Amino acid sequence: MAGTGRCPSGDTEDKARHYTLVCSLCGRRQPDDGLILDCPRDHPPALLTTEYANPRFTPDPGRDGLFRYHEWLPVVRSPKDAGRVAVYRSRGLGGALGLPELWIGFNGYWPERGALLDTGTFKELEAHTVLGRLPDRELVLTVASSGNTGAAFAWACSQQQVPCLIVVPDKGLHRLRFPAPLDPCVALVVIDDGDYPDAIELAASICRTPPFQAEGGVKNVGRRDGLAAVLLAAYEEMTCLPSHYFQAVGSGTGSIAVLEAARRLSAAAGGLALPRLMLCQNLPFTPVHDAWRMGAGALERGFTEGYREAVAKVHADELTNRAPPYSIRGGLHDALRESAGDVLVADNTSVLIARDMFAELEGIDIEPAAGVAVACLRDAVAQGKVDRDSVVLLNITGGGRRRLAQDRPLVAARPRRRLTAAALREDGVAERIAARCM
Repeated sequence: MAGTGRCPSGDTEDKARHYTLVCSLCGRRQPDDGLILDCPRDHPPALLTTEYANPRFTPDPGRDGLFRYHEWLPVVRSPKDAGRVAVYRSRGLGGALGLPELWIGFNGYWPERGALLDTGTFKELEAHTVLGRLPDRELVLTVASSGNTGAAFAWACSQQQVPCLIVVPDKGLHRLRFPAPLDPCVALVVIDDGDYPDAIELAASICRTPPFQAEGGVKNVGRRDGLAAVLLAAYEEMTCLPSHYFQAVGSGTGSIAVLEAARRLSAAAGGLALPRLMLCQNLPFTPVHDAWRMGAGALERGFTEGYREAVAKVHADELTNRAPPYSIRGGLHDALRESAGDVLVADNTSVLIARDMFAELEGIDIEPAAGVAVACLRDAVAQGKVDRDSVVLLNITGGGRRRLAQDRPLVAARPRRRLTAAALREDGVAERIAARCM
């Protein structure tokens, strides 16, 4: 990383932000500086939400990608080259499942559908929005990831020359392959024998040293409203809200975002029924499912060794978030309850079958997490949880990576520093990494 730097101005720069931050617990309103993650009042944790000056849904007719929805994105800059969500009515998978109103939101690389996300997942939507929200201030954005989020932020920061530090476990490193080498402003730290929770812990420690700035995860309104573009694009194409929304979840940030966007669309249209959130997890790592079935206390009591061991057993390791925002006000529990939703599970065998099924019926490869959502949708139909008349939106959160590798020579990211999980327990390790990655 060639020192710290200021976040660059984009093609549009607004001095006055067009939205206000609102606490989901106390209702306190405050202006945003691009970095705020929490309400300053003394109360239990709660997510902030955005309230936009324009309550109407008015996509920009002059733009085609993510920033077509800039009036409902918390940004002060919006580069023209951000990708888009491809939304279409499924004939192949829909016909096989008996769902004539199955709509697919495809996030990834599929040129024939107009999907051109260079890292193959919807994490690019949140990365570009988070960067568009940042103030013109010297900082090093710091991101912990199991691979997909890290790839999205690394590529977006590289394109926009925003200094950032990415921490990933070695098993997620294969996801960090790009159409071109990363700019030196991006520093990558890899934990050789670690997992996603190890990456989260190290990134949090590094952020205690200025100018490293935590990206914020689910607390960052930029992340959530960027991911909400999936529903905004679907609403434009479908001209209605779905009755059911299927997505695989680790943290569940994207599903919370979809419900927040559904509220805005419902209000703009004069009152529409909210979609039921059908969240999907990969057995045996199912903390959100277990908390929904057994009560929030099951999650709050912490993770057992069984959960720790389960991380290594799932096909979709990108879904292994040990601390999903379940009980926080505005989090997963509230979203599931408000939407009359449910949490479903699928085992590895079912996920592999679902990935092959999607590739055969739709004609494109999908990522493991997306396979979890397809498997759970198939089971839900078989079990009568979704009937033939349902209008279903299936979020394919990542896909087309095999196709991308065929179309373009991809460059693997080169780590700035490698360390072992045992080294994380050494005194001063975070400070040493911060100094080396400046």
